[in-house]
Amino acid sequence: MKLTAEQIQQNWTDLEETIQNYISEPRKSALLDFYDKFQERIILMPAAHKKEYHNVFPGGYVDHVLRVVDCALKLNDIWVEMGVDDTTYTKEELVFSALNHDLGKIGDEENESYIPQTDQWRKDKLGEDYMFNTKVQFASVPDRGLFLLQSHGIPYTFNEMVAIQTHDGLYDEGNKKYLMTFMPEQKPRTSLPYIVHQADLMAARIEFEKEWLPKFKGNLAPAKNNYTLTGKQPVNKASIKTKALGNIQSEGLKNVMDDFFKA
Repeated sequence: MKLTAEQIQQNWTDLEETIQNYISEPRKSALLDFYDKFQERIILMPAAHKKEYHNVFPGGYVDHVLRVVDCALKLNDIWVEMGVDDTTYTKEELVFSALNHDLGKIGDEENESYIPQTDQWRKDKLGEDYMFNTKVQFASVPDRGLFLLQSHGIPYTFNEMVAIQTHDGLYDEGNKKYLMTFMPEQKPRTSLPYIVHQADLMAARIEFEKEWLPKFKGNLAPAKNNYTLTGKQPVNKASIKTKALGNIQSEGLKNVMDDFFKA
């Protein structure tokens, strides 16, 4: 999937409007200044480096972020409708977390994280249209994103910190300390991290379907009503019956099992 120059520009306008509409002062001005500073880099960024992931094309990052925000707002409505306590977080925290969940992908102060792949073999065979910039010191995406925010004087709440930190859910081993505790007092005090994670997951899946599912159409055989035990060989009920009854000593139980196989 590719975006036109007009779509890329419109997405950037939509991102700025999202900040204007959902983020309050003084963070609004600070966040707008931050995005303006890195506009040239962010506006053309991909969301990942490898085609098999999602939105690996110019403008893919902003397109993904906007979709996550949209999904987060819609999912929030569902969570509230189903009874979640939305007094434990604010709408601004929801949007701020979704908007900045992948911010660490932009790189550091001087260098972008993703640069065009120079190895043609890796590009052709591995689908790596981009590669990681070795000038950027290693940090996880959430850690770098949070560092960038605080280093530019953009404060965030504890709720936002945890939501950004855990947006990959249990796909990231480091999130187990937040999401796999069995002690009530150690569980998140808000459902915000779960909503943001689901929004990110939904957006990435939608982007996958847009990019890849059309390529698979016509290659997927229709499902057959042929139940199997192993997924490879058809079930032979007569053989199963013989083996099952052969191992039973009780005549009464044999009769019960015999009636079962006749059903």
